[in-house]
Amino acid sequence: MPGKTPEEVLEEARKLIGYETKPYPIRSPVEYSSILRHCMMTHNDNPLFLDPEYARNTKYSAVVAPAFFYSVMEGNYRWPGEAKTPEQTLPEVPTPGQRLINLATEWEIFKPAKIGDSFTASQRIKDVYTKPTRLDPKSFWIVTERIYRDQNGETAAICSNIALRYRSPEEIEAAGNA
Repeated sequence: MPGKTPEEVLEEARKLIGYETKPYPIRSPVEYSSILRHCMMTHNDNPLFLDPEYARNTKYSAVVAPAFFYSVMEGNYRWPGEAKTPEQTLPEVPTPGQRLINLATEWEIFKPAKIGDSFTASQRIKDVYTKPTRLDPKSFWIVTERIYRDQNGETAAICSNIALRYRSPEEIEAAGNA
C-alpha cells in the first residue's frame, strides 16, 4: 500500500482477524462410492473405509471416509459456473507487498465423515503478523482457516493455511529498507 509504512498496514490488516465468511454448503453428502473409488485408486484396503460389516463393529459404527475426504470436499461447494457470493469470500488482507508464497497447510480432524453426512464450510482470518525473511524484513504472514461443520452444526475439521506476502527488492529499497 503506497504511502503507508508496514506497521501502519499491519495495524489495518489486524482489524480483519476473526472475520468469518457466511457458511456455504458442500453440495454432495459423503457417499460410499466416492470412498471406494479413492481407496481403490490409492491401494488403501483399510476395512474401516471399505467394509460396512467390519465398520459397524468399531467405535464409529459405520464406514467412515479417510481424512483425504475433507480436502476434496471444497471443490464440491458449488455447481459448475456458480461463484461464491461476497459473503462467502474472505476480504483481501492489506499488505505492503503483492508477492505471495503459500507456506503450509495443516488439518485438524475432530470427527470422521460418515456416509450420508453433509457439510458446510466457512473461512476465517485467524492471524496476521510480520516476521522477517530473507525476501523481506517486513514479510506479512497471514493465517486463514476453513471450518467444516456437519449437518448438526458441529465442527468436524479445520484446515489452517499460512501464506507469506512480501515486497519486491525494489519496493523494499524505495521504502528505505523499512
